[in-house]
Amino acid sequence: MKNLTKAYIDSLTYEIIGAAIEVHRQLGPGLLESVYETCLNSELKERNLHIEKQQVIPISYKGHQLDADLRFDILVEKCIVVELKAVTEMLPIFDAQTMTYARLLQVPKAILINFTCTNIVKEGQKTFVNELYRALPD
Repeated sequence: MKNLTKAYIDSLTYEIIGAAIEVHRQLGPGLLESVYETCLNSELKERNLHIEKQQVIPISYKGHQLDADLRFDILVEKCIVVELKAVTEMLPIFDAQTMTYARLLQVPKAILINFTCTNIVKEGQKTFVNELYRALPD
């Protein structure tokens, strides 16, 4: 992982959203989330980004490590978690889920992407930052 700065995290965000735009441009809306995930993983790898996919998120509850089989979709460069959806209606719980993944993984940023839309930039993505991001140098 590179030196974490806001500029680095923001440039990664730009690359991830660009990759999602390319996948959406090639496939359009209407497919299963798993199809978009496979294609986005491929696109991110083509951009020479290190990704981890569908890994278990460790859960610590009252001092105990529990196996809850909670999994993230994609972790990019060990610092941005990406949660994917292919739904007709985005619900507030998806925002909460995405922000919680970032907190549990202790990463500074999370991106929620919904491929069931007409325009990824305007309506198909949300980015979230937490206190880890705010504490990074510019």
